[in-house]
Amino acid sequence: MDSSDALIARFLALHPRVIDLSLARIERLLADLGHPERRLPPLIHVAGTNGKGSTIAFMRAILESAGHAVHVYTSPHLVRFHERIRVGRIGGGRFVDEHRLVQALRRCQAVNGGRPITMFEITTAAALLIFAEEPADVLLLEVGLGGRLDATNVVDAPAAAVVTAIGRDHADYLGDNVAAIAAEKAGIFKPGCPAVIAPQEHADADAVLRERAAAVGARPILVGGQDFGAHEERGRLVYQDEDGLLDLSRPRLVGRHQIANAGTAIAALRAAGFGDIETAAHDAGMSRVEWPGRLQRLTKGRLAGLAPQGSELWLDGGHNPDGGRALSAAMADLEERSAAPLVLVVGMLGTKDAAGFLRNFSGLARELIAVPVTGQIAARPPEAIAELAKAAGLMSSVRPGVEAALAALNDTIWERAPRILICGSLYLAGEVLAANGTPPV
Repeated sequence: MDSSDALIARFLALHPRVIDLSLARIERLLADLGHPERRLPPLIHVAGTNGKGSTIAFMRAILESAGHAVHVYTSPHLVRFHERIRVGRIGGGRFVDEHRLVQALRRCQAVNGGRPITMFEITTAAALLIFAEEPADVLLLEVGLGGRLDATNVVDAPAAAVVTAIGRDHADYLGDNVAAIAAEKAGIFKPGCPAVIAPQEHADADAVLRERAAAVGARPILVGGQDFGAHEERGRLVYQDEDGLLDLSRPRLVGRHQIANAGTAIAALRAAGFGDIETAAHDAGMSRVEWPGRLQRLTKGRLAGLAPQGSELWLDGGHNPDGGRALSAAMADLEERSAAPLVLVVGMLGTKDAAGFLRNFSGLARELIAVPVTGQIAARPPEAIAELAKAAGLMSSVRPGVEAALAALNDTIWERAPRILICGSLYLAGEVLAANGTPPV
């Protein structure tokens, strides 16, 4: 029997374009499969530029702490494709097993019959098939790209639709300004279904999201900073809305941006009908939440063992200017608590705004080591990253990989052990977790 990797590789040949936003192909396939998208548990649909995955991670942690079985669909994966499909179970879900994944992929392949379809579309259909046939209390469904024409936007009546922070990314597909991008993300709002809008850094994105939610007839419309809010107070997370206040443990996920993500997650759960979750489950969710490759500290593993003695090794897949802003703010907070020279190890794709990303670290990072992102045709040459870093005022150099970068740092004499941040690409984050021997579980 073909492996899931072999089947997915075969799907890549069915359509010449990796990204081709359309609902026609997946709607046709789902109809031929008997409409599994109509047999799903109650679902929360999540779009946005930054914070989608973290918001979903918070919701899953809270729901599972409350005893719910939670299906989760996210993308991209870091190490193995199976990470995209988490099958819910009481006590905690698990990534889909190989047998079940192959079974679903083969059914989709047989029904599709060789007709044009993108890899994301056919694998999304397979995920929906699995979720429709496995009982669970809720499905957390992450948009792949955009919203309006994304393959996940085949669901008619979500329990809630959430849009997290909007920023500039994927301009070739979504538009070159945040208002245009917000309009695409707002395509997941549905008539009569609650719309939850996370706190936005860009006022024009916030305005577009509110307008589109109202125009489509979404009800209620909950806006972060107006209808709900979260902030840190004396090392605690305080969430408040019209139903009252929650005083919770500070989230396990690092970075001040995670406060807003946690607040959005709680608001989304309440809007979706999970308002009876007890404070203890919310608190446990804050302590248990995990989201690999997002400000993840690597304290064990092969690469962690290669870092200079006494240093901190951090990993983050952020790759756009707003993500870089949140990341640099988190590093500044760590510097304030415990001073250490910051070294960036950066690999990026050529499709990303590398200059906008790196500009956030000017005056904060001691130096930058540029590395390639292996196996990616669109990878930006590390020499080009190093030049952009110099233009941003960062001392930079080039190494053939993360391991070589860590070796170079070991050859440096430090007055204080460094804080090392590997960042710039989720593909690089996956490569690092695989090499470190600590893949997501």
